[in-house]
Amino acid sequence: MPLQNNIKNTNFGKMIDTFNSIAGPSQGLFKDNGSRFIALAYPVSTEEEIKSIVTSLKKEYHDARHHCYAYRLGYRRDVFRANDDGEPSSSAGRPILGQIDSLGLSDVLVVVVRYFGGIKLGIPGLIRAYKCATADALSKAEIIQKTASIRYRLSFGYMDMNNVMKVMKDLGLPVSGQDFGMSCTLETDVRLTLAGKFEEMIENTGGCSLETIGNS
Repeated sequence: MPLQNNIKNTNFGKMIDTFNSIAGPSQGLFKDNGSRFIALAYPVSTEEEIKSIVTSLKKEYHDARHHCYAYRLGYRRDVFRANDDGEPSSSAGRPILGQIDSLGLSDVLVVVVRYFGGIKLGIPGLIRAYKCATADALSKAEIIQKTASIRYRLSFGYMDMNNVMKVMKDLGLPVSGQDFGMSCTLETDVRLTLAGKFEEMIENTGGCSLETIGNS
């Protein structure tokens, strides 16, 4: 099923398939009146992965008062959440998300673990603390550019192999999961801006069926 029609429905005005993220985990720290705010940033790609990381951190930092977090996902940056985990509404998750957004990042999770120091900071103080801790963690992360892509599975007869492989070569596409016999299959990742052209070229081979099996 072609996906390029979905790609056009963005707010960018043109097709864009790259976005900024972080290369690996990083950590930041902010202290105020005895409270410690430990910020942990992670590159992520799915909400299932996020759930696993948050659960693991709650176990690791089981003696902390709060485990607040925010994330943004996808090349459109349209999947996000901010969680205050018991802090006053919008005093923790939103400031964390604001720092992710200020750098234009996506596929990023930041969890800020708070150890209470005995003195209440007030909402302005909490906002500043969660913002500064997150900013510290992200300032230590390596910013990278990611390319959104679609994973396809191709099925074709042996006689169509040369035509299919020519398309792969002409577009410089990687091949994986290949099984070449009388009935052949292979998988490939195609960046979104090439998806329409790729599907058209495969269709023109005449003997190949195409299936989308995921996004990355």
